[in-house]
Order: sequence, then structure tokens, then C-alpha cells
Amino acid sequence: MCGIVGAIAERDIVPILIEGLRRLEYRGYDSAGVAVLNGSGHLKRVRTVGKVQILQDAIDASPTHGSIGIAHTRWATHGVPSERNAHPHISEDGLAIVHNGIIENHDELRAELRAAGYEFTSETDTEVIAHRIHHHMKSVGDLFKAVRATVSELEGAYALAVVSERDPDRVILAREGCPVVIGLGEGENFVASDIAALLPVTRNFLFLEEGDVAEVRRQSVKVVDREGSNVERKLHVSELSADAAEKGQYEHFMLKEIHEQPRALADTLQERVANGRLLEAAFGPAASEIFAKTEHVHIVACGTSYHAGYVAHYLIEQLAKIPCTVEIASEYRYRNPVVPKNSLFVTISQSGETADTLAALRLAKQAGYLSSLAICNVPESSLVRESALVMLTRAGPEIGVASTKAFTTQLVALGMLVVALAKTHGASPEQEHTLVSRLVELPGMMEKTLALDPVIRELAQRFVPKHHALFLGRGTMHPIAMEGALKLKEISYIHAEAYAAGELKHGPLALVDDDMPVVAVAPNTDLLEKLKSNLMEVRARGGELIVFADPDSGMQSSDGVTVITMPKHVSYLQAPVVYTIPLQLLSYHVATARGTDVDKPRNLAKSVTVE
Repeated sequence: MCGIVGAIAERDIVPILIEGLRRLEYRGYDSAGVAVLNGSGHLKRVRTVGKVQILQDAIDASPTHGSIGIAHTRWATHGVPSERNAHPHISEDGLAIVHNGIIENHDELRAELRAAGYEFTSETDTEVIAHRIHHHMKSVGDLFKAVRATVSELEGAYALAVVSERDPDRVILAREGCPVVIGLGEGENFVASDIAALLPVTRNFLFLEEGDVAEVRRQSVKVVDREGSNVERKLHVSELSADAAEKGQYEHFMLKEIHEQPRALADTLQERVANGRLLEAAFGPAASEIFAKTEHVHIVACGTSYHAGYVAHYLIEQLAKIPCTVEIASEYRYRNPVVPKNSLFVTISQSGETADTLAALRLAKQAGYLSSLAICNVPESSLVRESALVMLTRAGPEIGVASTKAFTTQLVALGMLVVALAKTHGASPEQEHTLVSRLVELPGMMEKTLALDPVIRELAQRFVPKHHALFLGRGTMHPIAMEGALKLKEISYIHAEAYAAGELKHGPLALVDDDMPVVAVAPNTDLLEKLKSNLMEVRARGGELIVFADPDSGMQSSDGVTVITMPKHVSYLQAPVVYTIPLQLLSYHVATARGTDVDKPRNLAKSVTVE
């Protein structure tokens, strides 16, 4: 969602702020701005609507310099995208603030501040925070204390960074429900909502915990917890390189990330499987004991991660013989679930900061689950820190809003969970060896599947004039069809739906005509013949079929039917990963042919850190 960058140094920090914002563009935003204290101690603010480059152009036109400042990319929640609603927001006496999150009691606070004489120039909840801090400054006389007094009154989620002309030697931070990180330098320090923003200037980071308020100076950092006690947060040294988020030879991040998947899968498996065995300790020291007690698995996630969980639902019940339910996090958190005995609560998130998934985990801790497991791509994230067991995917930075390698590495991580549960519930060493071998084969299978790129690029031209598409699958291929439909609608803006193929006759057939392409995924499983019958129902009604099929499926291209041959002998465990690839490539090439913004689709954000 929104992005925060800040810095305090002896040098001009405006280029650092702008580069940090560029590195957060993948999160999604509609406006951007900076506020810096120049050498004379006065605050200068520049805000623009649109891309960070427009902000850069405005700064070039009116040169702006400073050694302490904050910057922001905004994704509208309160108020339309406009310059007056863009961050930073300013109160009296040169107090400036940037804010991620949503303040739920802003109307009440706004009324009190208006009564106290404050004037509002925006529609945002953030301006309320700025004026509230200034209001407290008048009585406590200290910026740090004023921020602490203010956040104690806020209801909702926030990450804040605050600077003031009256206190020009520090940046004040606060966190509740939204991530914020401090980057440590030599005689200079930095702040951001994501470490990706700061990798060009530091690899050393401190992550604030919920309720923390921090003071960041050039030479020091002070952190106070919710109770007001001074605390030290653990130093994390990031292994990511500054160029990990560069496109390189690829036209778009999404295409680069699609082609990075074989390596990402191999990295995710590395050191976790060996000699045909899964090392359960990769999930945590207590994993073996917890898995042995697990009698039920409850998976909660959002969006693409939910589709990964839906695949795992099939795999866990089929291969580990344990009941499994999967649920959308935003639905879970607003009901009172019945928790079966010895249930393992599993959350899945690329960022580890997804608001609904985090809230679900916190509710689950009070609901009597056996334990919790997070599958996540960000080791420093809240989800990871708050879960008992963790399986980190190793996708590396994923910049494209439409998730690709994060999804397939989640599937591999869930595959390892399937093996772990099967192993502790009666699977023989031979069965374990077979399952592990199927996982280890996946990177090579993905390389072969990526070779279909030229064929799929040509196929994509058929979708360019279309307005609707239907995706079909059975068993584990149903959630893969859902993921394919999501990718197409996300980046090409073509309306797409996915169905379990057996549901066609219960309504979706009414949509089928010669103007609606129907995409099916058809591995050679025990459901293949059933799927073929469903596809014939489509063809009989004039629908155009595109089928990604096993070479032994017996399906061939004919009038109105295009069959793309997939790798041979894909197992039940492997099929969800392998058959995801052509659907990713199809959505990418359709989107580029239609001229959409592939990496930053309209109205969407990479990390959804508000409800």
C-alpha cells in the first residue's frame, strides 16, 4: 500500500528519499511527496499527483535540499487522489507527518481539533494526526512525548514518521498494525515501511514492534514500548542486494519474476530436503512434536495466497490424510469459528504484513488452536515474528503487483508441509522419499514449461479484443484456474471467472459462446476423463477451448480447440506448480498486447496493510 521513507544525515537526503520512493512504487500509489528541513531549519514540502517521476520533475523545477526529511507514496483511503490529500501533511510551526494505515476515530478527533481552532486543508485522517501532535506539543513541549500522547488516542492502524522545525535533530516514529523499519548507517540513519527502500544505503535494520515509539537521530536510536519502557530491538542484517529489485534484461518485473521461478523454488527447497528426506526442523525446533499432535489444519489467507491454501487443502487431505479447511482471512476474522481439537492454524502471506491475515492470526491465538505456522517471504515481517512455526519462502523481492514467484514458492512450502504431516501420520520412508523427489524435480519441470513462452505469446493475441474469459479445472486444478483468472483480470482488465469444471451445467454454460475463450488445465490425473466431458459441453455450445494438457491426455487440437502440450508425467503434488506457469505467461502477454501497466495495475496495491 502506501510507502514511507525518511532520513537524517549530514548530507543532502532528498536523492535518498526519491530513490526510496521509486523502490516502493511496486506497492501501488496515486500521489507522492517529500518534506525536508533545509539548512536554515525551515520546512519545505513538495507534493504531486501521479508517479514518483512527476515528483522528481517538480523538485528539479524548484530545487529542494535538506539533511532531515520524510517522503511518502499514497494510496487513497480517505479523500480522492489530489495534491491537497497527498502526504506529507503539515500542522502549525512546521510539523510534518507521513502515515500508512487508517485511523478509525478520526471524525471524533477532527471535531475536537476544529473546536480548538485548527483548520483542515485535506480530507485525510492523517492531517488529524498532525494537528493532534501539534496540540499536545503545546502542553508537553517535546515532539517525542507529543507523539506518544497522540498515538495513545488513536484507534486503528498506523505507521508514522514525524519531523518538526521546532525539533530539527530527530525523526519520530510510531507503529501499530503497519510495518516500519529503521535503517542504521554511519553517522546517519534512515526509516521506511519496507527494507527494499533502504537497500542502497544500508543492510542493517531494526524492526519496531506493535505499540513502539522511536526517536531516530544521526548518531542514535531510542525505542520505547507501549508501556513506556526503554527497549532494544534486535539488529537484523539483510541478505538482499540493492539490485535485487532491478528489471535487468526484462521489459517488466512480472516477466522477470516469472522466469526467476525455477531458481526461487530451488532456493526454497535448499537445506530443507536431503537424501529423499524432509528436515522438519526447517519449520522450527518444535515442529516435529506439533505435527505429530496435529489432527486438523486450518489455513487462512487472502488473494493469491488463498489460492495456494486452497491447493494445500486438497493435498493435505489426499496425501497426509488429515482434515483441512481453508478460509479467506477477511471472512475468518468476523465470525466465531469452531476449533477442532489439536488444530494447526496456518497463515500464508507474501509480505507478512497483510492486515486481515495478521488480524486472523491474533484472533486465533485466543481461540484454542494447537499452534500456528506462517508461510511467508519476508523474514522480518510481523506474521513471521508472531507465529510459533515458520516456513520462509525464498522468492526474493517481488515487485510486480500480480504475484508469480511468491505463489509458486508458497505451493512448494505447502508441499513440504504436506510431506511433514504425512511423515508424522504414518507415511513410510519410501513414501516420504517419493514425495520429496517430486518436489526436487519441480525446478527442472518449470524450466521446461517456461520454454512454452513463444507459443503462449502468439496465443495471447486471440484474447486482445475479448471482454470475458472462463477458466476451468478439477481437483487441485480448480484453485489453479482461479489463480489464472485472477492474473488475467488483474493486469489485462479482462473480466475472467474460474469454475470447477463439473459446475458448468449448473449455470456457467449460459455464458459460453464463440466470443468467450475457455481456458482449461488438464494434467493426466484420475479426473481427466471427467474434465474431457465437461470440455465437450463447452465445445458443443460454440465455445473456443484453449487446453493446457499432458501429452498422454489423448487431446489434440482441432476446429475450435487449441491444445498446448505440457511436460509429461507430472504428479499430483507437482501439477499445481507446473500448470500455473502457462497461465501466468498467458496473462502477461495478453496484458502487454493490450498495453496495460503490467507491473502496476490500476486500483491495486502489492501489500494490503489496511483492512
